[in-house]
Amino acid sequence: MNKERYGKLIIILSIVIPVAVAILFKVRIAGYDFSFLPSIYASINGVTAILLITAFIAIRNKMRKLHERIMKICIGLSASFLIMYILYHMTSDPTPYGGEGVWRYVYFIILVTHIALSVAVIPMVLFTLARALAGNFERHRALAKFTLPVWLYVAVTGVIVYLMISPYYPK
Repeated sequence: MNKERYGKLIIILSIVIPVAVAILFKVRIAGYDFSFLPSIYASINGVTAILLITAFIAIRNKMRKLHERIMKICIGLSASFLIMYILYHMTSDPTPYGGEGVWRYVYFIILVTHIALSVAVIPMVLFTLARALAGNFERHRALAKFTLPVWLYVAVTGVIVYLMISPYYPK
């Protein structure tokens, strides 16, 4: 595939994935209990955050192969997260946040920024990956300087959102 096709595919995926997630949020499939998934996909976010930092350290120490392997694992974990997240939300009613006062505002600020940046990080990760796969490491590095902190923020706030809402999940 040439650069132009990668670009078009990345743009298509960057639109289709969030739209599909939004549409699938409206779908309810009864009769399945996937209430165990939020703790798993929150853990995946935590592991992803640790691995992103580890991959950054690896590349800083010129361990390119290790960096590449870890980043591929992070992409796989993010894809697994997305599948579990969709599966849970298609089979479960939404859980409202029950906190009050300033914590309610903190929760919603974290949640809104987490959601917005989780949409933004899709093309960032895919374009960063495409540049690495194409061997264009100068452009890869230039974009990765922005992609890493955004992806790390999304991973860490995913864990925080889970920890803040977990007391309100149905028992």
